[in-house]
Amino acid sequence: MTTVLLSLSALAATSALGAPAVGAAPQVAPAAVPAGWERIDDAAELAGITEESGDAQTARAAAAAAPEPTALAVESARNNKFVATEKTYAAPNTGALRARSDVYGGSWEGITFEWIGEESTFAMKSQANGLYVAVEKNYTGASQNLLRARSTSAGGWERFVLYYNETLDRFAIQSELNGLFVAMENSYTGTLQYALRARSADVSGSWEEFNLYTI
Repeated sequence: MTTVLLSLSALAATSALGAPAVGAAPQVAPAAVPAGWERIDDAAELAGITEESGDAQTARAAAAAAPEPTALAVESARNNKFVATEKTYAAPNTGALRARSDVYGGSWEGITFEWIGEESTFAMKSQANGLYVAVEKNYTGASQNLLRARSTSAGGWERFVLYYNETLDRFAIQSELNGLFVAMENSYTGTLQYALRARSADVSGSWEEFNLYTI
């Protein structure tokens, strides 16, 4: 994996109800790795791919020596909008993640990816409210498996697997809780339009594809 994404600064320059208890994830059979996608195995690898400079090898070595959370902005490949945390939404959707921002404007669109070594997964912490993103498996209807920044610690509901497609230069996000990939609900209307949900069995197109930018 040698492709390097632009940082947000470089991008700007080139363009103008109940919450479950935290605990171990249930044993869910993981979906097969989609063709053309490779699992990101540690924080060093993520840092190497998203590093602003072209020296990915140096970035990976530094991250391996002292893995640090990686602060990123997440952009939907479907609608080209950045994911924001809706921290002012009323319950039960407080902290819902939606791809609705035209630009990266600050903490609302910032997500810190933390490597959980013993589980070989990532946790995503919203910079808007300082809470971890959970998959709301207990929600029903159109909100089932909604991604929501609402947890103070990262248990099974808050753990994700990242995949990278070097040809597309895009990422996919899989919930460890239910084994499903995160999709952006482009066709939804109302307050959950563009919401992120872990509901796809495969990466079938741009609905499940994202760009990550260093911030």
